[in-house]
Amino acid sequence: RGVEGVMLKHAGASYGTGRTNKGQWWKWKVDPFTIDAVMIAAQRGHGRRASLFTDYTFALWTGPERGQGELTPVAKAYSGLTDKQFVEVDRFIQQNTVGKKGAYRAVAPELVFELAFEAVCESGRHKSGLAVRFPRMVRWRKDKQAHEADTLEDLRALLPAETRQGGAP
Repeated sequence: RGVEGVMLKHAGASYGTGRTNKGQWWKWKVDPFTIDAVMIAAQRGHGRRASLFTDYTFALWTGPERGQGELTPVAKAYSGLTDKQFVEVDRFIQQNTVGKKGAYRAVAPELVFELAFEAVCESGRHKSGLAVRFPRMVRWRKDKQAHEADTLEDLRALLPAETRQGGAP
């Protein structure tokens, strides 16, 4: 796709800062990409959520099939859940922490979330070799177990064809 959407502006409207989506401006965004990922770590939030673990690290399977290989981090997200869901996930984190390093809490890899994002690209900065743009939680997948989450190959398949290794679709 190569774009995040389309912005239309009335010819006589002035340019402004921020997210103007009414009156003289109209924004239409394309549907985001989605993956199902396993939460593997958490950190406390900020502001009114500073007392809860609300900033999560998500991972995908490295094997060719779901549930195979190891879980490799692919994204961090902290938006998309309701306050009630954040409290419920915080309770899980507190009861299922398997490691601590400063503010970082590694958790038992049991919870699956659907993540939405605008784009995926190859990245040498990340262990997975991939980076997603603007990740956010769409929903908590209580209907899925961790072994049913997506793989790195599922995410790699969302790369634009011209950027995949070898350029093959």
